[in-house]
Amino acid sequence: MNKSQITNLVALAILVLGYVLANNLVLMVGLFALSGALTNWLAIYMLFEKVPGLVGSGVIPNRFEAFKEAIKNLMMEQFFTQENIDRFVSASAKESKFDLQPVIEKVDLTPSYDKLVEVIMNSSFGSMLGMFGGADALTPLKEPFVKNMKSSLIEMTQKESFHALLQEEMDQPDVMADIRAKVAEIIDARLQELTPDLVKQMVQQMIKEHLGWLVVWGGVFGGLIGLASALLMNTL
Repeated sequence: MNKSQITNLVALAILVLGYVLANNLVLMVGLFALSGALTNWLAIYMLFEKVPGLVGSGVIPNRFEAFKEAIKNLMMEQFFTQENIDRFVSASAKESKFDLQPVIEKVDLTPSYDKLVEVIMNSSFGSMLGMFGGADALTPLKEPFVKNMKSSLIEMTQKESFHALLQEEMDQPDVMADIRAKVAEIIDARLQELTPDLVKQMVQQMIKEHLGWLVVWGGVFGGLIGLASALLMNTL
């Protein structure tokens, strides 16, 4: 049993007690408390559920597309602005220096070796190599070529001049805009997975506890208003 149900039951109990005891003061307190609690509970309920005859109820499921658009706008305008992306990239560059060694070590350089062999075979050395087995004569060079090429690439990417050049290129407006566009595509793809029921459950879970206090305070202030009204009527 949640706070809303407890508040409504307490208010109802006070109302019944006032009726049974024929006590106008207790009756008014219970009546106004129940009125305030029920009104606030109904308002909260109408956020998530469609109530026949009540215009505006079920606003969250009804405004599902607008809700998704609001999420996207919030993410893009508050978190993934071009300035924030640029700041993140700059900070990452300073901290990690774009360590490309793990990537280079995994790259297959066989196509580069094949291209080199093709160039050699199409050159004036091709006919000479043909006398010694052609392209197969270069096969023993493949492993040393790949190893040395990776070593050279790693060494090159670890130089300060390379990092400066890479950072300069990433700071270009069109690059930042492309990154932001990719982020927007990712957000759109994830939002497409949302359904009205899922959105309703998410919002209910986030604000259920806090909105429950609206019912509690509705009952409390309603009871106080009822008490003040009863006392005022008794003085007249």
